[in-house]
Amino acid sequence: MTSFTWRDGDRLIRFGRGAVEEAVELLGGPGFTLLSTERAATAAPHVATVAAQVHHVGSGPVPDLAGGLLGTVRGDRLVALGGGRVIDVTKALAAAGGVRAMAIPTTLSGAEMTRSHRLPEGADPATPRVRPSVVVNDPALSASQPVAELAASALNALGHAAEAMCVPHGNPVIHLVAGESARLLAVAFKRAEPNREALALGALLGGYALDASGMGLHHVLAQTLVRRAGVGHGQANAVMLPHTLGALAWRFQTQLDALAAALGEDPADAAARVAAIAGATTLGELGVDAAVLPSCADEAAARAELDNTPPRADRAEILALYEHAY
Repeated sequence: MTSFTWRDGDRLIRFGRGAVEEAVELLGGPGFTLLSTERAATAAPHVATVAAQVHHVGSGPVPDLAGGLLGTVRGDRLVALGGGRVIDVTKALAAAGGVRAMAIPTTLSGAEMTRSHRLPEGADPATPRVRPSVVVNDPALSASQPVAELAASALNALGHAAEAMCVPHGNPVIHLVAGESARLLAVAFKRAEPNREALALGALLGGYALDASGMGLHHVLAQTLVRRAGVGHGQANAVMLPHTLGALAWRFQTQLDALAAALGEDPADAAARVAAIAGATTLGELGVDAAVLPSCADEAAARAELDNTPPRADRAEILALYEHAY
């Protein structure tokens, strides 16, 4: 089992089984403002009971959720206890208020490691993004989802690692971290019961790599499905990754060969294997209406993040990837 404390510049990362028991002290003591969900809050009741305020984050787009909480959330330490949506809302509010964000993840989203988030509705678009200054990642929480949901979340994390290896402004550190992230995530599902510690660490490393590299083709396509077609975040990543890895392969063959070596198998095959565990193999199975795919392609083709995976994908390629995944 891996357990470590990592001081990375201005942030503190505590990882390992039992780390959540240290959370209150690591977060600076009682009196913080907690953002969570009813389910997630029960996973760490000792954290919720010492919060000065507790706000439950509902379902919906991050800008809307954060905008609705702007007038009620107070405090100079905003702590997220939950999955990617909760963490992104917390980061959005911290950015808008110029205060610190902190996070205790309950999924493999990797959001606790990045400054990638949208802003509250109505906020100045020039507002600097933030990343959590304290991260408490306990695999008992961050890898606690049921197996199917865990597999979908793991493919989101694998997408982080794959894209981080395929940006033109990458460096050896990003490639090493992303390769190890991918290896941990793929190998974790090669046994009857997933290796949850490996998944938690793989997702954390993938988030670190994504923060250093930025999002690209895969996440543009997956995120657009979430926003436009109503697909769940994990499921969108699970369905699309076997297809988008092919699009990355002809652009960055050397990097995808290195990824295959790290995984011990073809990356697209690994993604398809885990997607089957997630129960998410086609967009049609997820209930996506084929008629919405052209508008998804229109929206995705306009995203600036496509420049991170040159040559920039055009609408025709994006639509073809959606149709292949259908």
